[in-house]
Amino acid sequence: MNKRHFPVLVELDPDGIFIVECPVFAGCRSYGETLEEAMDNIREAIELCLEESDGSESGTVFLGVRDIELAP
Repeated sequence: MNKRHFPVLVELDPDGIFIVECPVFAGCRSYGETLEEAMDNIREAIELCLEESDGSESGTVFLGVRDIELAP
């Protein structure tokens, strides 16, 4: 069985909740009180997105994350 890999963006909101998103699928987001819970939840969300799309990705190709520096 071939494993598939999907990028996941992780944020921490002001209340300490982990917000996670898979940019390959529009609207594929979830959250959790711990990072482990958030990752379990986004895994489930990605699986649901794959089911809805008949197992194919959205056509979006994730290239990476870049950092932009701005002067204060």
